[in-house]
Amino acid sequence: MALDAQLNSLGFAKPPAQTRVVVAMSGGVDSSVVAAELATQGYDVVGVTLQLYDHGAALAKKGACCAGRDIHDARRVAEAMGFPHYVLDYENTFREAVIDEFADSYLAGATPVPCIRCNERVKFKDLLETAKDLDADCMATGHYIQRRMGPAGAELHAAADPVRDQSYFLFSTTPDQLDYLRFPLGHLATKAETRALAQRHGLMVADKPDSQDICFVPNGDYASVIEKLRPGAADPGEIVHADGRVLGQHRGVIHYTVGQRRGLGIGGLTDPLYVVKLDVENRRVVVGPKEMLATRIVPVREINWLGDEPFTSRGEWNLGVKVRSTRPPREAVIRPLSETEAEVELIVAEEGVSPGQACVFYAGEGSRIFGGGWIHRG
Repeated sequence: MALDAQLNSLGFAKPPAQTRVVVAMSGGVDSSVVAAELATQGYDVVGVTLQLYDHGAALAKKGACCAGRDIHDARRVAEAMGFPHYVLDYENTFREAVIDEFADSYLAGATPVPCIRCNERVKFKDLLETAKDLDADCMATGHYIQRRMGPAGAELHAAADPVRDQSYFLFSTTPDQLDYLRFPLGHLATKAETRALAQRHGLMVADKPDSQDICFVPNGDYASVIEKLRPGAADPGEIVHADGRVLGQHRGVIHYTVGQRRGLGIGGLTDPLYVVKLDVENRRVVVGPKEMLATRIVPVREINWLGDEPFTSRGEWNLGVKVRSTRPPREAVIRPLSETEAEVELIVAEEGVSPGQACVFYAGEGSRIFGGGWIHRG
């Protein structure tokens, strides 16, 4: 207990002034508050913002992170709070690690989650290494998630505010990364508390709207972005019932997602139909009744395990799983096939389980996250 009393708020046994922390600054209110709070507490703060795509073309774009306006806002916060700020050009890395895979997986009929890949391959990999190169003791972000120390080391826990919780998007954080990362906002009860802190520090971003879209997808229009990245990707084809009947024509597989009901252009049917499969090779959108969307067995790969015991030390793990970011965890049995692959059996079938989405593992009780993986067949 005596040793614990000597630790600063970031968990180091030295004064804040001797503790260097790199803050990943997106230009939004969350990361700005993290930087301002730590600077006020006396830490040696260094702000870093990533330029992830041609921000010159995005200056007027609202509702997305890392555009030109956001870089400007991050720089102004750093100037106001008196700590250094750097902008790193990660455009090539971001395109290779995130955008290209997003386009290719979408074209393969999957429903990708590029924000997870960005955290995994850019922010918590390359940026984290940059923080170490700057001799930082740790890196802090504005994510709503909690890092807690447990008997076996650092653990990942859901945010105190379930509305803001970002655990689904951070399941691939490795144990080594978790040792180095800090999430100072995860304990806050509401986003209103974050904005109140921004007001207290006099930050010009206190009332800035939250990001809504994927940063390189304006207005959520995935199809138009993919058409630019992969010309010819929107070739038309047939809308086919699961029983083989041709019901109509579509304007490109990339305009559809598994589980979609509206906008299919096949009206006049007695019962509603849903997209149940995207047959990319034959340029077919396969539709069927809602019950065809129900799935109980979910194959998962690329698993990142955050439990205290090895993943393969048990034949089964009884945990909660999320198969979509907007759904609560559901009871499931996880059966390891290897250290990175598993079969997940949902106790109650879920609709619209889609390849390319994440399957994230949660404790049955409490807030701990045990990692997760990627759904590769739905």
